[in-house]
Amino acid sequence: MFESVLVADRGEVAGRILHTARAMGLKAIAVYSAADDGLPFVAEADEAVLIGPADPARGYLNAAAIVEAAHRTNAQAVHPGYGFLAENAAFARQVAGRGLAWVGPPPLAIARMGDKINARNLMKEAGVPVAPGVWEPVPDAATAAEEAERIGYPVMLKPAAGAGGLGLAAARDAGSLSGAFETARRAAGEGDILLERHVAGARHVEVQILGLADGTVVAVGDRDCSVQRRHQKIVGEAPSPGITPEVRDRMLAAAVRAGEAVGYRGAGTVEFLLDPATQDFSFLEMSTRLTVEHPVTEMVSGVDLVEQQFRIAADEPVSATGAAPRGHAIEFRVHAEDPLRFLPSTGEITVWEEPVGDGIRIDAGYAEGNTVTTHYDPLLAKLCVHGDDRAHALARARAALDAFRVEGPPTNLPFLRELLDRPEFADGAYDTGLVARMRAAVG
Repeated sequence: MFESVLVADRGEVAGRILHTARAMGLKAIAVYSAADDGLPFVAEADEAVLIGPADPARGYLNAAAIVEAAHRTNAQAVHPGYGFLAENAAFARQVAGRGLAWVGPPPLAIARMGDKINARNLMKEAGVPVAPGVWEPVPDAATAAEEAERIGYPVMLKPAAGAGGLGLAAARDAGSLSGAFETARRAAGEGDILLERHVAGARHVEVQILGLADGTVVAVGDRDCSVQRRHQKIVGEAPSPGITPEVRDRMLAAAVRAGEAVGYRGAGTVEFLLDPATQDFSFLEMSTRLTVEHPVTEMVSGVDLVEQQFRIAADEPVSATGAAPRGHAIEFRVHAEDPLRFLPSTGEITVWEEPVGDGIRIDAGYAEGNTVTTHYDPLLAKLCVHGDDRAHALARARAALDAFRVEGPPTNLPFLRELLDRPEFADGAYDTGLVARMRAAVG
């Protein structure tokens, strides 16, 4: 095992990884921007390096500066976190080229899964279910119309390179196709456009995989991430309440095939769309990193996924995989934002009081006295709860959300409390359109 690791991320992401690194006895090194001086993750690190100004392009996205910081601090490994440069194949090659251990998947796997058209074609060859769609980029609206007629409406258009949920646009019929194409085009810039069949009322279910040092790929468990606003996840829970045991087994097996098809190594996330009516599922994408919702999988499996990432990167056996889920876990993303329109908010946090108790985990990026700026994602913390079953987890979630106090910038805590009282969520019978239905009357 290497003795030191630099974490190339910020906020709650960096704090979560630094925590495991220190628990394993590794020297934990952070990088931070001028805007983040004073955040908890900086204080938690054994050593912290000012990486640049608040502008992400000159700070957390500055690959050369991060590699240089690793060199100056004698770091032996780099963990990319799960934002910014985490899915950047060029950065992975740059890290490895300096003789540092890369705590992530092979650069080739990152590149192959980063192109969504290439990824769906590869999955098709590997026997992973994919939705009907195109096998080549769609160059213009006229071609999109022809393909949509072939595939059948409704269809979804999206940037082939991915855009963090931005640029996704559904067309119900030919009349709405042109507008959907332009939405995807704006997000893609000069990049390619993917078109495939859209499943209205789908659930978003993802599977956590680990590609081990010996080439084996295992599935650690599934989680449901269907509660989304503008295609951005807000809540995750494990296991998914929307699938049968038979479908779960097929989905886990499909995720393993996906990992094997790209020679995956490390922690990855295979994401599917599930039609609740038919229980059919199709490949959506593969995130070549941990996702924000990974703690719910950790809570039901007992597996520290970051520890496994470190062990795999060091060519060591993992400590635990494939455990049967124990109980139920739910994660809530706490954002600094208007709880009605979900517009980001900023300002100094004047009160920060976290809930405490059995089955509660907080991964926080901020504390009282910190200032939320406009420079980064408004995620403040992840509130995670675990219970003996889903009903127990929901009860703990209600108590924890009631006890969580954040004052200063507005947060989405009122929305999360509202969500718990929504019958579809309480019953586990929700889909990706739930938040839009809850906010249909808000302009």
